[in-house]
Amino acid sequence: MEIKHKDDGKKGEFYIGDNHQHLAEMVYTWAGENVLIIEHTDVDDSLRGQGVGNKLLERAVTFAREKNIKIIPLCPFAKSVFDKDFSIHDVLK
Repeated sequence: MEIKHKDDGKKGEFYIGDNHQHLAEMVYTWAGENVLIIEHTDVDDSLRGQGVGNKLLERAVTFAREKNIKIIPLCPFAKSVFDKDFSIHDVLK
């Protein structure tokens, strides 16, 4: 399952699927140059229970580490993962 990334400088997303149909997505907006805000995560029913949401968040964390930026998880799913997993707090704003 390939996780794709699209970013236009103001907002972006990590997603599974193609440009016409996303089976899963984690959408974010930029808050300045060094902070992204995860707004929501959505996973199609056909992929539920397979850890897809966690994989999207892992990809976002990897992106944040590569770019030396921080994440604000407004999305309830992302926030719950950050609350439980201290190993990713290095990118938490």
